[in-house]
Amino acid sequence: MADPRKSKVLVIGGTGYIGKFIVEASAKANHPTFALVRETTVNDPAKGKLIQSFKNLGVTLLYGDIDEHEGLVKVIKKVDVVISTVGIPAAPDQTKIIAAIKEAGNVKRFFPSEFGSDVDLIHDIVEPAKSFFASKAQIRRAIEAEGIPYTYVTSNCFAGYFLPSLVQPNATSPPRDKVFILGDGNPKAIFVKEEDIGTYTIRAVDDSRTLNKVLYLKPPRNIYSMNELVALWEKKIGKLLEKVYVPEQKLLDDIIATPFPENLIMGIYHSVFVKGDLTNFDIEPSLGVEASELYPDVDYTTVEDYLQQFV
Repeated sequence: MADPRKSKVLVIGGTGYIGKFIVEASAKANHPTFALVRETTVNDPAKGKLIQSFKNLGVTLLYGDIDEHEGLVKVIKKVDVVISTVGIPAAPDQTKIIAAIKEAGNVKRFFPSEFGSDVDLIHDIVEPAKSFFASKAQIRRAIEAEGIPYTYVTSNCFAGYFLPSLVQPNATSPPRDKVFILGDGNPKAIFVKEEDIGTYTIRAVDDSRTLNKVLYLKPPRNIYSMNELVALWEKKIGKLLEKVYVPEQKLLDDIIATPFPENLIMGIYHSVFVKGDLTNFDIEPSLGVEASELYPDVDYTTVEDYLQQFV
């Protein structure tokens, strides 16, 4: 049952990749939970099961679109917290959500669609990833310029995206013979299971310690370099893999030669696994907080446990 003392949460993009986990976590934490959906989504057979699961959890479906300003303002007036989980193509359009929040005037907190790297701490990144991260940084600046209370969630690598292939492009299961490693394989990345991203995000909703801060998801047992990840997998399967190291320059040349959107993904790989952009900084306490320190009771899934299903 929804708890009226808890903030009313609206998720925009709730039927998307990460959105569904946020919606579920909000409902399970007894927040009155609302999902903004297009009528076409509700009638889409591919989304039918998901929509039904939302209804079963007691989620209120609100019909609308971020392009319909008046309707969006009306929807936002019903809630206390807005969480955007819109996908990559719609990320720049979040200015429309900002405008509606500003007009509604009642929102206690806005979580823009971040759920990746800290876009303010990335340098020397290549195109088109550079422009993509810059557009997310522009959304942050727009929120701050309007004086909207916020939390930015940097959840790092989605476990469900990176681990089933052991960071091998186009693979559907972890390798058992040969593994490709970008650069020297030493920069550390952070992997967080999608359900845990949902849990940590929702824990931050009513927490004054996360207000106007970056919430970093850095579960200590989930920080691995590519070399360490491969070693863990080898130990699990009891077999050494042939390791092929891809020099940085080769990756950079491949990014230039590859069409969009694959080159965007490759640029993110370069940032994470060659430059080490997820872990090459210390959290500045005036700007950010770390989720597993704030919520030590959250029993997150470790990389070691996650990989066990593929053995």
